[in-house]
Amino acid sequence: MPIVTLPARNARQKAASRTVAKILLDIKAVNFRPEEPYILTAGWASPVYIDCRKLISFPKERQIVTELAKSEIEECIGLGAVDTIAGGETAGIPYAAWISNALMLPMQYVRKKPKGFGRMAQIEGVLKEGARVVLVEDLASDGGSKVLFAKAIRNTGAKCQHCFVIFFYGVFPGAIESLEKENISLNYLCTWTDVLEAAETGSYFSAEAIRGVRSFLKDPLAWSAKHGGKIK
Repeated sequence: MPIVTLPARNARQKAASRTVAKILLDIKAVNFRPEEPYILTAGWASPVYIDCRKLISFPKERQIVTELAKSEIEECIGLGAVDTIAGGETAGIPYAAWISNALMLPMQYVRKKPKGFGRMAQIEGVLKEGARVVLVEDLASDGGSKVLFAKAIRNTGAKCQHCFVIFFYGVFPGAIESLEKENISLNYLCTWTDVLEAAETGSYFSAEAIRGVRSFLKDPLAWSAKHGGKIK
């Protein structure tokens, strides 16, 4: 099975992808470990893991990424279609804060489940009925958690038709389609293909590690099944 075909990107998006990929590598947010696979939250086995949360400790780099995120949302979603930014608990919260500040928009955050006391709230912050929300998270693999967060937002009477992430795996079939079935578009800055290209150019990892990752990207479902992860 070949790598998933993603929508073509324009020159601005390609430049942003290269910039973000290099930043993630430079701050050591990227881990290649073909010999000892990671099991992702969604159940897939993967030789690669990315920790976008590391970016919170790098102010210069996070400012660059925030500006690129701002441009992506302005161009691909449009500020006329956005009333507020909501971060998914927990990794999406700092990104939502930075992006909402850059766009001068209100912010909320969405819990994975309602808290068990007080108002039993799942949405924190003021979210008006009918508000058009962009859901922000750090990354997406198969899109499952995004659907759950979007449903929580919609249950309040607000609208959520767009999700933005810094990093999209871009290899597991059906991720974009599963979101589209729920009327959610996915916007992102960077994928594993971008990171792999930057890693090769900058000699961040050994040739053996690069080969292991290429094998995964060629057929992620078979690779996952062979290494103890989810099959489909």
